[in-house]
Amino acid sequence: MPSSEKEKVILVGCQLTDNDQKFQYSIDELSSLTSTARGEVIAQIQQKRERLHPATYIGKGKLEELNQLEKELEPDLIIFNDELSPTQLRNLQSVLSSRVIDRTHLILDIFAQRAKSKEGILQVELAQLQYLLPRLVGQGTTLSRLGGGIGTRGPGETQLETDRRHIRRRIDDIKNQLQTIVKHRERYRERRKRNNTFQIAIVGYTNAGKSTLFNRLSMAESFEEDKLFATLDPMTRRVVLPNGFSALITDTVGFIQDLPTTLIAAFRSTLEEVNEANLLLHVVDSSNPDYFNHERTVNELLEELNMEHLPQLIVYNKADEVRSDFVPSSGETILISAFDEADRNRLKKKIEDMAVAAMQYYHVMIPSDEGRLLSVLKRETILRELVFLEEKESYRCKGYVLPNHPITGSLKLFEI
Repeated sequence: MPSSEKEKVILVGCQLTDNDQKFQYSIDELSSLTSTARGEVIAQIQQKRERLHPATYIGKGKLEELNQLEKELEPDLIIFNDELSPTQLRNLQSVLSSRVIDRTHLILDIFAQRAKSKEGILQVELAQLQYLLPRLVGQGTTLSRLGGGIGTRGPGETQLETDRRHIRRRIDDIKNQLQTIVKHRERYRERRKRNNTFQIAIVGYTNAGKSTLFNRLSMAESFEEDKLFATLDPMTRRVVLPNGFSALITDTVGFIQDLPTTLIAAFRSTLEEVNEANLLLHVVDSSNPDYFNHERTVNELLEELNMEHLPQLIVYNKADEVRSDFVPSSGETILISAFDEADRNRLKKKIEDMAVAAMQYYHVMIPSDEGRLLSVLKRETILRELVFLEEKESYRCKGYVLPNHPITGSLKLFEI
């Protein structure tokens, strides 16, 4: 299938609660995911039930309705809004002639498109294989289809499914390779820790504008697009705060409701970058009608990753499109537009203030021949005062330094 051609898709959702709005947001998000994966939604089927049908996800009547709709519209693909069990997938595939995938498979497929670094590609393949392994029976033809299309990227394009042992060996092989990469990154982290650099991590719901903000703050070239999961590989760049203090800022993969558990496991090491942060910038799209749930989803995932203890600044983005019913959460928050320079400067000032709160105050007299020390003070501490006193041939310096910074020992020698 030519890459320019979009696949025709029918979406199927099952609503288990009375919350119509939440269910609609979930279906809308599935539609956005489909469009990100280069699919075109041509119809939707929805059903309200007490619980999912254990054999076919939707009830018998709805399945017949879906069958009729499929004959009429001839879609390439039918995507279900929840993760299907191996049994449900097998039963549905035996009734329907189009390919059937679920929300998890779709998310994995988008990750397979987006991953660029060696680690990202390996982590996606690991998650795909762990997802496919229990679902192989009776799916040989579907999973082996070459020729591209949604749900066939990554290991789905190969004939790995013919040999479970081969898959298990490949899983072990990927885990070993990831171990090596994790150790390599740990060494980098240790080095950064030793230098005691202030570290900021940007987290948030997918498509909240994290990469846009990251690029504008650090003038980096992180992939920036109005699509879900535009960023898959963490990038770290330097950001200079208003008074010249340098911090490191890391962009991360977007969070999403019902993120597949295989992906949380696979990307845990990527998100461990976040664990080292002195400050989390939690970016929220203030123009999204479901912004409150997005914020809550990110906080729940941070809790799952044992990162809820980190200091957090909630950055409500897209201030130019903010909703009339928008209400910020309690705690440290700021409302900005990532494209507005004045807003970004306000954000940098706020970050600097929060950095100061985590630092120690110093007041020292540095001789003018201590050029290297003065240079480190300007670059790696928050310098509030720098005055040259001619009679003493020294600089009086006041400012803030991270506790345990290598320079703190030297500063003690020049304390006033």
